[in-house]
Amino acid sequence: MYEARLRGTSPPWTNDPILLRHRFTNCYRAADRVSQFLISQVSYAGSQKPVDVVFRTLIFKVFNRISTWRHLEVEFGEPNWREFDFERYNKALNKLFDNGERLYSAAYVIPPPALGEKRKHANHLRLMDMMITSGGVDRIVSAGSLHGVFEVLRSYPAIGDFLAYQYTIDLNYSTVLDHDEMEFVVPGPGARDGIRKCFGRSAQGIEGDIIRYMADHQEQHFSRLGLRFAGLRGRRLQLIDCQNLFCEVDKYARVAHPDIKGISGRTRIKQLFQPVSEPVPAWFPPKWGINGDAVPAK
Repeated sequence: MYEARLRGTSPPWTNDPILLRHRFTNCYRAADRVSQFLISQVSYAGSQKPVDVVFRTLIFKVFNRISTWRHLEVEFGEPNWREFDFERYNKALNKLFDNGERLYSAAYVIPPPALGEKRKHANHLRLMDMMITSGGVDRIVSAGSLHGVFEVLRSYPAIGDFLAYQYTIDLNYSTVLDHDEMEFVVPGPGARDGIRKCFGRSAQGIEGDIIRYMADHQEQHFSRLGLRFAGLRGRRLQLIDCQNLFCEVDKYARVAHPDIKGISGRTRIKQLFQPVSEPVPAWFPPKWGINGDAVPAK
């Protein structure tokens, strides 16, 4: 479906009624619209000083919502650490909030840190300030490994294992880091549900091993099943992609196999598919070497 959309083929891109009706993520996390925006409009747009890249990435990802970022751009131009001011940013976000606008994406739960403010977004602004002023950027840049970055991020309030891993992957798209995505994986709640539906209770506690097996042996099983899968311009599925795919298996199975239970007990897919008129962007971190003549979307 993704490749058909890239080619500009008119919908429908599948005969599967579940895929037609409901919203799913792409096989590759970096190909999703929000990740594409992060890579082209946040990570690689503007100052490439590590403090600015880290600040922009985290301030975008804590809300994970393009419209919130656009509002900050309108208010402040290119968000950067040197000109960050808590009161001004808080006032701008309060204005959105008071107008009934959503500040956060519904993609996953982002818990608020308890840093003395009444509103969730204000506490997250305090967290951004804390992470930069406490030397977080130097610690992230010098961590030496993907897992080391994860440990730095996890040390801050309200950032648990799942969010720390997601933020680590997001920072690793940028010029600040260049670690191997195959280094380690943190299964999220959705992936655990999907794995339970595939393999039953015996998979409990070894979800990370199952994700790694899937990534390591993907070509073997594509061949066994007679599936043609060329990857993302030749790029294999990475651990983060396989983690995400188990989340999508969980969602699909809620409708296709409602009798098979996961861990969470969720029984429906909340978001319906809504096609957008804009072309599908497909520009990835240049260090991956898969862009060819592609240019970042504006």
